[in-house]
Amino acid sequence: MSVINFNIAQWRAWAPGLESVDDWQAWSRQPVALPVSDAAPDVSFLPAMQRRRLSRLARMAFSVGWPLAEGHQDLPLVFISRHGETPRTFDILSDLAADQPLSPTQFSLSVHNAIIGLWSIMRGETSEMTALAAAGDGLEHGMLEAAALLNEGAPAVLLVVTEEQPPEAYSTWIDDVPFPYAVGLLITPGTDWQLTLNSPTDALSKSRWPHALNLLRTLLGQQTTCQHAWKNRVWTWQRNP
Repeated sequence: MSVINFNIAQWRAWAPGLESVDDWQAWSRQPVALPVSDAAPDVSFLPAMQRRRLSRLARMAFSVGWPLAEGHQDLPLVFISRHGETPRTFDILSDLAADQPLSPTQFSLSVHNAIIGLWSIMRGETSEMTALAAAGDGLEHGMLEAAALLNEGAPAVLLVVTEEQPPEAYSTWIDDVPFPYAVGLLITPGTDWQLTLNSPTDALSKSRWPHALNLLRTLLGQQTTCQHAWKNRVWTWQRNP
């Protein structure tokens, strides 16, 4: 059994129509799928020239991460997305199929670590940054990375997990993104939370909602535990009294 301890000092989340704490509390009490929307978060804190380069996935990451990073110097970042820039990659593949020239900008911004590169440039941040794509339990692998950074002496770590609504052509393969969302967590040393890893003894039913959103429901509610199973791993998030 693996165990790590930490505090969640602050959090932010965004989805179309869900921006404030009150919005998320209402959704947490009665979670529902959101209607398809082109809405994107407000990133007016960035200069217009820089905003224009950002996809919605990047805007979601910046919208939840930027306020959490304020006032923190040398803040490591762990960015997690299972599927990444699916709209951009689909556009690139469509251009290839049509024998159209590819956009160097589209390509450079479609790679998985492009967002942390933009974050580093726009914030002038040179701390360690990691981009992860870890299948169905990427959030937990991101927490392991954050715990390692805290153990190395970082006073805080910013963890951002975000997923974009994939193009319809991917619907046969991608079934774990009910709507676009982003969750940001400011992780600090402490013992408020404990994350443990075990092998399953009984099969856990698959949750309807992505685990980052289930964790958010735990943060907002009275529950003290939140479990997530993926393949032969069962992760348990425990909030200590």
